[in-house]
Amino acid sequence: MSQANIPHSHQRVPHFNAAALLRWARRHVILLVLVATCTLATARYEAFLTAENLFNVLRQNSMAGLLALGMLFAILSGGIDLSSGALLAVGGFVAAAVSDHGLAVAVGAALSVTGLLGLANGLIITRGRVQPFIATLAVGMMARGMLLAFTREQSIRVAPEAMDFKWLGRGWLGPVPLPVLIVASAYAGAAAVLGHTRFGRHVYAMGDNDEAARLMGLNVGRVRTIVYVVSGALAGLSGALLAARVGVGQPTAGLGWELGAITAVVLGSTTLAGGQGGAWTTLLGVLLLAIIFNIFNLEGTLNSYWQWVLRGVFLLVVVMLQTNRRTTAPVRAA
Repeated sequence: MSQANIPHSHQRVPHFNAAALLRWARRHVILLVLVATCTLATARYEAFLTAENLFNVLRQNSMAGLLALGMLFAILSGGIDLSSGALLAVGGFVAAAVSDHGLAVAVGAALSVTGLLGLANGLIITRGRVQPFIATLAVGMMARGMLLAFTREQSIRVAPEAMDFKWLGRGWLGPVPLPVLIVASAYAGAAAVLGHTRFGRHVYAMGDNDEAARLMGLNVGRVRTIVYVVSGALAGLSGALLAARVGVGQPTAGLGWELGAITAVVLGSTTLAGGQGGAWTTLLGVLLLAIIFNIFNLEGTLNSYWQWVLRGVFLLVVVMLQTNRRTTAPVRAA
């Protein structure tokens, strides 16, 4: 039977939906930018696509990835965590100080101490009714100050015999660096929690509308406190990884890292107002920043100081774009 004799209702007419394609592109803009950036870097630098370079980039940014994941929980809940850089330093120092007792003790101690500091953040915010910006900034300043005073600004070396702890930051599991697998597992777990658990739904509800969440019977104080415990613990794990990698716990580690974490989260399409975002898009934001600065290193045109300037520019531009999108979005009819 010829095509002309086929009834019109049975003919498959190709249909191109430009509006649907545009909506998909807007939802996945961070992925498209990351792919485009990697494509340009591959074309320009022979060393970019080598396994050595890519694994080095991933391992170097594993600590930043964990810090950004903790920041994601805080921002999704409608808050922010400006203490995370200081808590990273605390976690790294504690882990290095007890590294001679083995991997489990070192990591457990780091997570316990920074988790307690995260608990302090949560209680100050919920019981003391202090804004997250001020509460976490104050806790971070106190934690950093006490650490510097206790150590007299001196670093502490990881115990020479703590090979299992050093393996945490330097080891490989098969062909993949262990820190990369830790970060991937953390993001997979966070995505599952945020997308498929009651706690995750409560975090989104609280960030979307705090008062409405209260009226629905949600224990906002408890959920928010848990959020900051999670953020603190992830900062401690990040510090332990850093100490294991470089072999010392540094009281000055993590200075300004919380701003890089915020930048990665916002680049991953998470709104600073809370209630919108996700773990995988945050990971894409971390990767995009990592690839961009790897390109500058390969080019050799931008030193570390100017990289901080660029991080500030990224954060400012993305926040301005988010603000413009909210103000120009059409109002939906009820």
